[in-house]
Amino acid sequence: MQHRNLRAEMAREGITMVDLANFLNVRYATVNEKVNGKYRFYYDEALKIKNRFFPNQSLEYLFANDDSQSNTKESESHDYSAVR
Repeated sequence: MQHRNLRAEMAREGITMVDLANFLNVRYATVNEKVNGKYRFYYDEALKIKNRFFPNQSLEYLFANDDSQSNTKESESHDYSAVR
């Protein structure tokens, strides 16, 4: 469950994993594991990232799972609330 849209927007804006880690006050490895889908982002982390770095993007777009890229009702439900 990598977050391809988040990675793409980070690349477009020149935002690194180090930038996210510093902003969230967590280790680089933690951000890397979350962006790459090993663990889930907490909702508050996702909201902070969106508001600080990508205010013009939706949470649904940024944190869409790779397997939920379509615009169906099923893809509109995302769980940011807990680490796996």
